Amino acid sequence: MSLFLFSCQNEKDSANETEDQVTQEATSDEDALKEAKLNAEGVQMIPVETPKGTFNVYTRKVGDNPDVKVLLLHGGPGCTHELYESIEQYFPGKSFEFYYYDQLGSYYSDQPSDTSLWNIERFVDEVEQVRQALGLNQDNFYLLGQSWGGILAMEYAFRHQDKLKGLIISNMMSNVEAYNKYNKEVLAPALPKDVLDTIMYYEDREDYSNETYLSTIETHYYTKHVLRAPLEEWPDAIGRTFAHLNPEVYVYMQGPSEFGLKGDATLKDWDVSKQLSSITVPTLTVGGAHDTMDPDHMEWMAEQIPKGSHLLCPNGSHLSQYDDMDNYWNGIIGFIELVEAGTL
Repeated sequence: MSLFLFSCQNEKDSANETEDQVTQEATSDEDALKEAKLNAEGVQMIPVETPKGTFNVYTRKVGDNPDVKVLLLHGGPGCTHELYESIEQYFPGKSFEFYYYDQLGSYYSDQPSDTSLWNIERFVDEVEQVRQALGLNQDNFYLLGQSWGGILAMEYAFRHQDKLKGLIISNMMSNVEAYNKYNKEVLAPALPKDVLDTIMYYEDREDYSNETYLSTIETHYYTKHVLRAPLEEWPDAIGRTFAHLNPEVYVYMQGPSEFGLKGDATLKDWDVSKQLSSITVPTLTVGGAHDTMDPDHMEWMAEQIPKGSHLLCPNGSHLSQYDDMDNYWNGIIGFIELVEAGTL
């Protein structure tokens, strides 16, 4: 997910909010929003044990269904549950119960500053502690992970699929090397030559915070492959997500580049392609035709999983839950209904 928007927004805020009063009002509004979120109906702050002590993570229950309880794993790492707010136009109408959840380090949860906490094994253990606290089990527990959340969902399933009723892997490939290759060999050459030359000039110099690099990525890459809409039309929920991103978690695991996982990113060698066949619960993989991730790879993933099925969002990109909303959510609803009917 997009560290770029976080960085640019901070730069714009610094440039525009030159008067103390304006800055104080913006801070006050943000504090009020956060306070309202933390005190909303259904919120439960769950204590999570880690090697560095006990911290609290944010969850919020919406709906009530003893048979269908969906835990949402957001992307990033370091983004927030706000990525999923479009769900509210679909799931309540089906009476599905779902849980917003900010992983440790994210905006509405505790944010310790310790890179030893930012690893897959600890995050998986955190999800298991959250599951237990919420009372989810193999009779009702669906896990939906998007982007980095898809990595986390797969890793959770490898260790705890006996607790799952169904698994949904959204907009995430099973092999980072294959993701980087798709970006380099398919997406990059499709860009106008001058645009690609500009991006690669700064990529080669690892000048990822350069304003020209960021604005070029924003204008020519994000609006094609992250969320297919003009930037001024991006939903408020997405703006809030990126404004609230925790750069420490993001950069440590995902890296500073917006054009693949590179450098010292701890996820750059991640590959679980050969483990997919060990997932035995009903599983849906979701891809967007215009995604940063290879949609063919996500279809291939479904073929490796014994009870796998695939959903392609023909109009969608990486955030298909917004730019191909009907296909995305209705496809997930259809998958859950098939599992509930016992036909998957």
